[in-house]
Amino acid sequence: MRNRLRTGRRDRRMVGCGARSAAPRRTRTEGAAMAGVVAERIRRRVNATVHGGVPDLGPYDHPAGDAGLFGPDSVVWRVHGDFPGMFTGGIAALLLQSLHPLAIAGVDQHSDFRGDLLGRLNRTAGFVSVTSYGSTEAAEAALARVRRIHEYVRGTAPDGRPYAAGDPALLRWVHVAETACFLAGHQRYGRAPLTPGECDDYFREVAVLAERLGATEVPGSAGEVRRYLREIRPELTRSAVAVEAVGLLLGFTGAVGDPAERLVMRALTHGATDLLPDWAAGMLDLRRPAPVRILVDRPAVRALGAVFRYGCEPSAVTAAATDRARARRSEDSLR
Repeated sequence: MRNRLRTGRRDRRMVGCGARSAAPRRTRTEGAAMAGVVAERIRRRVNATVHGGVPDLGPYDHPAGDAGLFGPDSVVWRVHGDFPGMFTGGIAALLLQSLHPLAIAGVDQHSDFRGDLLGRLNRTAGFVSVTSYGSTEAAEAALARVRRIHEYVRGTAPDGRPYAAGDPALLRWVHVAETACFLAGHQRYGRAPLTPGECDDYFREVAVLAERLGATEVPGSAGEVRRYLREIRPELTRSAVAVEAVGLLLGFTGAVGDPAERLVMRALTHGATDLLPDWAAGMLDLRRPAPVRILVDRPAVRALGAVFRYGCEPSAVTAAATDRARARRSEDSLR
């Protein structure tokens, strides 16, 4: 009887193993194909949210040997090419910029941010991308287009003060708020944080964009940026329009807006608010408890960053720009 029981247990184990082994095994090729499908889905979602679809490589892939405004050896390429830091930094920049009463008045009176927030984000991302990685001609054309638009963006803020988008001081604010947040995102969520010297190099390099738009006295180092933000704080305020803009940004659900994307966007916006200076987060009433930021928000963005890199790297834009910039060097080395 004992032998029969042992045999029965052994038979049942063998049947179980047989059932598992009968299931079809995925080959290495099938596994790679499935991984490719997953990566492509991630890439499509990111492109839809950031670029509004598949990015046009025309501004990036020619002419051969043209480094653009910065080039592949620049710090700007390193910072602007890492998606997790740039996306969270971009959201943080919009939150910070909303505190300037003249800047947010221009957005309120001259844009459709309430009805087309995704389109506004796409256009901003496109400008940053082309001026960072595009050919010299494409970058200069983008800058000229924004300068022309700025000629018509003027009016009177709710406090009675006149404003103009081409005002050098206002351009300085928008640039500093944006690039300070881009760098903060890179330092926290980027693949390889910059050294203090490289941070200075970043602000020195990227200042050219603000200057070509008409800004003056643009900070060119991390110390100058900190000093500028400290000096401008008395001019900043949490206006009713700023509150509305912040609410729209925090409620942004991406291009698709399904439950999964809503969860991802919520995590990314929490990561973005964590990049704000403490005083700015306080003014916007966005300060989350430190344990939540350290133990929940930051790990969540870093985990999502790994997913984004898996799906989006190598970037078609940076790959095309790198090939364009290095083409002449490669040809010369073969002679």
